[in-house]
Amino acid sequence: MPRDLYEVLGIGRDAQEADIKKAYRKLAMELHPDRNPNDKSAEAKFKEVNSAYEVLKDPKKRAIYDQYGHAGLGQGGPGGGGFSGDPSGFGGGFGDIFEEFFGDIFGGGGGRGPRGSSGAQRGEDFRYDLTVTLETVMNGSEERIRIPTIVVCTTCGGSGAKAGSGPENCTMCGGAGQVRTQQGFFSVARPCPTCRGQGRIIRNPCTGCQGQGRVRSEKTLTVKIPAGVDTGNRIRLTGEGGAGLRGATNGDLFIVIEVAPHPMFERYDSDLLCHVPITFAQAALGGRLEVPTLSGRARVTLPVGTQTGRRLALRGKGLPHLNRPGVFGDLIVEVRVETPVNLSKRQKELLEEFAACSDSESQPESNSFMSKVKDFLEKMSS
Repeated sequence: MPRDLYEVLGIGRDAQEADIKKAYRKLAMELHPDRNPNDKSAEAKFKEVNSAYEVLKDPKKRAIYDQYGHAGLGQGGPGGGGFSGDPSGFGGGFGDIFEEFFGDIFGGGGGRGPRGSSGAQRGEDFRYDLTVTLETVMNGSEERIRIPTIVVCTTCGGSGAKAGSGPENCTMCGGAGQVRTQQGFFSVARPCPTCRGQGRIIRNPCTGCQGQGRVRSEKTLTVKIPAGVDTGNRIRLTGEGGAGLRGATNGDLFIVIEVAPHPMFERYDSDLLCHVPITFAQAALGGRLEVPTLSGRARVTLPVGTQTGRRLALRGKGLPHLNRPGVFGDLIVEVRVETPVNLSKRQKELLEEFAACSDSESQPESNSFMSKVKDFLEKMSS
């Protein structure tokens, strides 16, 4: 279990921004790797201090941590199954599922844009990893997923305050959410330490949401998966992310696709590769060969004398192109000649007869190789 972030920095929960920065600088100087070479313990503590400071210096992250602990910030261990690509359930518990959900999943804070004097803030963007089959890539589908989410508290209507009361403007910043300090010729704005950038203070918090204005919930969505999707593709569901604060717009939900491995086919963009074993007799004599496709079966012609590794293309039997309706890739059949095993006495006799009557014309590659070996050894001996 990760240590309490305030304990890591050695400060109280009512510490102001200046106190947090002072404690961090002191510990960072003491534990810096340059001052503690080859000290793995100091290095681990240095990383822990940095992680704690990254959270507590940010008013938004700090507020989330104060409310939800490590689970709210993704520091409590691996998440539940529903958000690690398993749409069948939620695995390790509802708290764990939210670990990767707070904040923008693509490299920034989930609430985009500054807070106004009302404390309004856009909801977080959420992510759901969805694993699909190659058959889904071929045909497309509609998937129903059940996800955890954050919704407006119905008890207080999102205000965060008990009935009969309401948020008050912060007297420190006058409701702006920021305070300014003069540093020489420059005026520097920073989040208000009293209201933590909200611009408002709730004296009597709602018991349903503990003053947050939002609560955790679950919902079921239907997601349309287009044919031709590939691992890493994202589907954006506008407004299906976290509820906005103080009446702001909701965040978005991003469905991130992962295509599961297939037991029969390998995928290369819109083309499919299938390894097909053939018998020694088929390779030598040629003929018609039946092969699987994602839509059924197909027949391909084996040339006489087919060698291992020979590739045969079935045009248009691959996957659909995502952005080119009606256009399909190819199915590439790569044959592998299987050497017979567990031979009967009669089979051995027949192969011995075949070997006895074989010549350079029926085994051109073998005879060419042996000729090269002979020339090489003669040069070596001379």
